[in-house]
Amino acid sequence: EEVVRLLPHGPLYYPEDMVTDQTERVLAAEVIREKIFHLTRQEVPYSCAVLIEEFREEREKSLLYIRAVINVERESQKGILIGKGGRMLKEIGTASRRELEGMFGKKVYLELWVRVQDHWRKKDPILRDFGLIR
Repeated sequence: EEVVRLLPHGPLYYPEDMVTDQTERVLAAEVIREKIFHLTRQEVPYSCAVLIEEFREEREKSLLYIRAVINVERESQKGILIGKGGRMLKEIGTASRRELEGMFGKKVYLELWVRVQDHWRKKDPILRDFGLIR
């Protein structure tokens, strides 16, 4: 409260009802990545990136269709994310879908894939695709 009291008043840079300047795709990717962090509790999250390959609204069904790829660096990480019988990936998908439905206010069909790309964090073209560098 003290800091707020001392700060000078200034113009609004965004509309009052705008909560972020990020796109819906970025928000969806961050939700999925957050669920990976919370559910895996292993080193996997630090070497994964989520790329939203498709994000479209199907108005006639009042549905949001999202296809995302979780990129990891090693096969062992892929195995951890998928889990025995696909259980971990299903849990990540279910938790992500629930939060996304609350965020967007409509049903979400979420399709998740896991892809191995060796040393993706060291390859500029891949980092550009993920929007991590310019």
